[in-house]
Amino acid sequence: MRLVAFPLVGVATLAGVVAFTPPATNQEGAPIFVTSIPPGYRDWRLISVAHEEGNFHSFSAVLGNDLAIQAYREGKVPFPDGAIIAALHYRHVPSEENNKVFGQDQSFVPGNPTNIQFMVKDTKKYATTGGWGFAHFQDGKPSGDETFMKTCFPCHNEIKARDLVFTRYAQ
Repeated sequence: MRLVAFPLVGVATLAGVVAFTPPATNQEGAPIFVTSIPPGYRDWRLISVAHEEGNFHSFSAVLGNDLAIQAYREGKVPFPDGAIIAALHYRHVPSEENNKVFGQDQSFVPGNPTNIQFMVKDTKKYATTGGWGFAHFQDGKPSGDETFMKTCFPCHNEIKARDLVFTRYAQ
């Protein structure tokens, strides 16, 4: 009986270790993008604004949660885990009302929203993408397929010295 019990205890122990070992983070093939909108993002502070021409013709309000704002203000790079940056994008349209006052076409205002993008810092979960998870939402839903989302990191990776973050803090 002892000869049978000893191997069974060993197998049970090994099975327990395997069952309770946490999976490796960001394994090959794991998603590199965020699939849910961080709560409360519209209450975050302004980091900067952006104007994109070309095919975009958009304005962006770039917001940050408290950790992102603190890192920006202190000039901390890399950003700490938990920092989140949001970019709210809108088409820009001429303001007929303002242009009448100015006497010429020179004023543009936000038009329809186009998308919201997020960068979420988590060095363990997103280790293969420089510690950042990327997100793109339209109408409150994740948009863009995996192929589209995989274009974020290579572009952001070009600015490693700024921890992959394009937007500078507007003081």
